[in-house]
Amino acid sequence: MIGLKKIGVLTSGGDAPGMNPAIRAVVRKAIFHELEVYGVYGGYTGLISGNIKKLELGSVGDIIHRGGTILHSARCLEFKTKEGQQQGIEQLKAHGIEGLVVIGGDGSYRGAKALTEQGFPCVGVPGTIDNDIPGTEFTIGFDTALNTVIDAIDKIRDTATSHERTFIIEVMGRDAGDLALWAGLSGGAETILIPEEKYDMNEIATRLRKGHERGKKHSIIVVAEGVCSGVEFGKKLEEATNFDTRVSVLGHIQRGGSPTAFDRVLASRLGARAVELLLEGKGGRAVGIEQNRLVDYDIIEALGRRHTLDLDIYKLSQELSI
Repeated sequence: MIGLKKIGVLTSGGDAPGMNPAIRAVVRKAIFHELEVYGVYGGYTGLISGNIKKLELGSVGDIIHRGGTILHSARCLEFKTKEGQQQGIEQLKAHGIEGLVVIGGDGSYRGAKALTEQGFPCVGVPGTIDNDIPGTEFTIGFDTALNTVIDAIDKIRDTATSHERTFIIEVMGRDAGDLALWAGLSGGAETILIPEEKYDMNEIATRLRKGHERGKKHSIIVVAEGVCSGVEFGKKLEEATNFDTRVSVLGHIQRGGSPTAFDRVLASRLGARAVELLLEGKGGRAVGIEQNRLVDYDIIEALGRRHTLDLDIYKLSQELSI
């Protein structure tokens, strides 16, 4: 963007490990190119209220290893209205901000899309543990959350073995099954339930019985929250099998923790690329990664596409859990 001098950065929606490294990359890349950077605190709520402060190199020191987001986050119904969006644009203009980097998930992208449609240049950076943003193979936070779930599965398997029980583990993911699928496959789960595929309780019960008959004393079942609650599924499974069943709902532990090396590198690359796009005068874009190469695409078009899950991985998980 010719003559670009000031940009802003905000995080919105559910927090994800790696948001802080992304913020760090935006700030330091911008300052490297002699831009001023302003942090919007509290997501779109903070944008509307004008909770905006200048960030320096020291503002993002020692945050690359920290989970969460130093800019905080919030959901904002008011920003869904034209009036709220206009207030946000007025606050950006009042601070002299000419471009905005938005780090978040689907809802955050919708806010960036609204600003873009009103002529304010935004670049979206995918930050969500759900891995459900179209146009990128991986989102910031997914790998860290995945490793958190795997660690929990490994620990639960120990007690499942000791007590000869069937354990049901409910994981996050909203309407996408990526977290459940990847965690289930890498954690050796016997059954994985994802929103993208229907399940047959009779088939699951039959598989469990067959395993029990050949001497298998415990089982792990991973359920994505977009399918049903783990507690609800556990009751149905007990009725169908009579097996001793326990349920673990991992909840918000999946969003916390120090980001993995993969998420730190991904966040750094995507955050820096977002700044480059603004410098090139390319607003209304979103960044992502495909086959380990950075890509960018129209943020409005992106929200019109559907996230797709690799069903070959799902098929593999079924073949390996016989």
